[in-house]
Amino acid sequence: MKRLLCLSNGHGEDAIASSILQALRQRCPHLDLMALPLVGLGSAYTRLGIPVLQPRKILPSGGFIYMDLRQLWRDLKAGLLGLLGSQIRAIQAWQQSGGHLLAVGDIVPLLLAYGTGGTYSFIGTAKSDYYLYDTTGRPYRWGMGWAGSDYLPWERWLWRSPRCRGIFVRDELTAKGLRQFGYTVHYCGNPMMDLVMPPPERSPFTTRTIVLLPGSRAPEAYRNWQQILRVLAPYPDQPLTCLAAVSPSLDLRMLEQSLEGWQPIASALPQTSAWQLGQQQLILSSHHFREFLHWAEGGIALAGTATEQCVGLGKPVITFAGAGPQFTREFASRQKRLLGDSIFLLDDPQETIPTLWQIWEDATLLARIAANGKERMGDPGASDRIAEQLLKILGIESC
Repeated sequence: MKRLLCLSNGHGEDAIASSILQALRQRCPHLDLMALPLVGLGSAYTRLGIPVLQPRKILPSGGFIYMDLRQLWRDLKAGLLGLLGSQIRAIQAWQQSGGHLLAVGDIVPLLLAYGTGGTYSFIGTAKSDYYLYDTTGRPYRWGMGWAGSDYLPWERWLWRSPRCRGIFVRDELTAKGLRQFGYTVHYCGNPMMDLVMPPPERSPFTTRTIVLLPGSRAPEAYRNWQQILRVLAPYPDQPLTCLAAVSPSLDLRMLEQSLEGWQPIASALPQTSAWQLGQQQLILSSHHFREFLHWAEGGIALAGTATEQCVGLGKPVITFAGAGPQFTREFASRQKRLLGDSIFLLDDPQETIPTLWQIWEDATLLARIAANGKERMGDPGASDRIAEQLLKILGIESC
């Protein structure tokens, strides 16, 4: 029996990887699948009934150590090195019976996969040449793109091994650049978009609708929420429905306690609470993320993955700098480079609502935003297309 162990290093990476493993299981039910989340408990896997290899542990950074050395120091104090050593031993024990490793994320799981001495494939979730080059192909600033790709030489060196059987990247621009260096690279779309499929039924709302995305990491997300409320407050006369897509990791009550001036009203949607401020209606829920993204005609976002998914659905997204540590001005600027015309990065957050109305009134701009979203994030179905390629890599023609 063919065996596959998936290594992923972050909550978003876990979600992407679990979507791919689910597609693999649907195509080949007899494939022996396991997962090892490197920085969390792997709930994305356990929800799907995918066995998880021990040991597991929640680390303070949640996988964001590359953004801040202080995050790395917190992880080290929490036992990062001991955990990593235990995980390496667990991988080696698993591979004694043979199997293929699937590294999802960045260089950390890729390096672990390389170090085992077995065969492996890599799915890159974060890096993109869109971070480096504008639409004319010129670097955004001097020194950018010195390596010819967002993937650096030491990362690409790990792909040169004959044991590396498959390389998957998140967009065609990055794939095109890597192919010029002689790498056989697959672009099958971005599995992030499969996490918000299928589309729900038609929106029940009749006014203009905005999705609010404060992020998922406490306490930062609570500060982001306060900023979002401040951009809504000056416009109570605007007929808007605001859909707050709240991560299950956040305390919904803490968000509701911030609604000074808003009046609670009855909600027609299950598992939601509803509030009114003038002609604005605000609906909060931890259970309707997919629906809220599809129903929205635009977004106000201080988030990572959720912003990318909103853009992939063809929506314009307004953003501005948060206090961090994740969603800083630098993070927002990088996100703008990654997602292009779909992102409107404002210096003055109070311009958010007027900017949205201007966008909605420009049909040509809306068409460009929709096309840009598809170009940057791809069509749904990437998980299944990646699964199809992985089965070929494993030499499995029928299940």
